[in-house]
Amino acid sequence: MYSDKVMDHFTNPRNVGEIENASGVGTVGNARCGDIMRIYLDIDDNHVIRDVKFKTFGCGAAIATSSMATELIKGKTIEEALEITNKTVMEALDGLPPVKIHCSLLAEEAIHAALWDYATKNNIVIEGLEKPKNDIHEDER
Repeated sequence: MYSDKVMDHFTNPRNVGEIENASGVGTVGNARCGDIMRIYLDIDDNHVIRDVKFKTFGCGAAIATSSMATELIKGKTIEEALEITNKTVMEALDGLPPVKIHCSLLAEEAIHAALWDYATKNNIVIEGLEKPKNDIHEDER
């Protein structure tokens, strides 16, 4: 079933909420399961993620992966945040059931979408960042 870390991040999620005038906002979803994840970034002039918040509509695993993803990127540079993958999120949570792996894909893609929004707003290119997808399907990756 779920690890203790997944249960902890589901029952006590970190960084829930919105950031007013966020540097970047990313929203992704999975039409098949109905999960929607939105990540807000506050990035300083040195490209460090000063603060991060999330709002997620979805199952416990979606909430847990959102919470863990925000913990993993807070205080990191843009480049370090870009290195966070769905596998990183799953490992930090001590794993997810196979049917919930798509939740970690949502977390990774929401980070990328927020970074893409930041780059677009600031007319910069973040090396290695590709245009994010709006809808993540379970059979991808």
